Amino acid sequence: MSTPRTTISARIAAALSAVAFAGTLAACSPSSTDNGQGSESSTTAGYAYPSQSFGKHVDTDTFLQVAASEGVTIIDVRTPHEFATGHLPEAVNIDVNSSDFAKAISELDPAGTYAIYCRSGNRSAVAQSAMAEAGITSTVGLNGGVGALSADLLVTE
Repeated sequence: MSTPRTTISARIAAALSAVAFAGTLAACSPSSTDNGQGSESSTTAGYAYPSQSFGKHVDTDTFLQVAASEGVTIIDVRTPHEFATGHLPEAVNIDVNSSDFAKAISELDPAGTYAIYCRSGNRSAVAQSAMAEAGITSTVGLNGGVGALSADLLVTE
């Protein structure tokens, strides 16, 4: 029986194109390295992604690679109703428009890495900004929000 992280990793890996996935694996290294273009890359659970992506919204492939990485917390900042209609496996629902949002993010590990998404990308940008103000800087948001994801990646449980 697979663990939930294995399940999401398998679903996400299947959604990535073979070319993009092969390119990502070729760029992997066991630690932070210079990618030859003057920017650093971070490696988490075998995936390399540009550390300059932190605090920004990224394309779907990069977002899914970060989300599938060990130790990354996936945060869906939509309403509980929206969350119930379909979300990434293992996602935590923290409604950015809730009066408890500031309290909820204050309880997050500031040293953690977070993959944040909403419906279109607007609320996740607001959430990233609030998280940065709270000292949480290792975040990536999803360009286009949940609408940019393949429906087969979402669960309703």
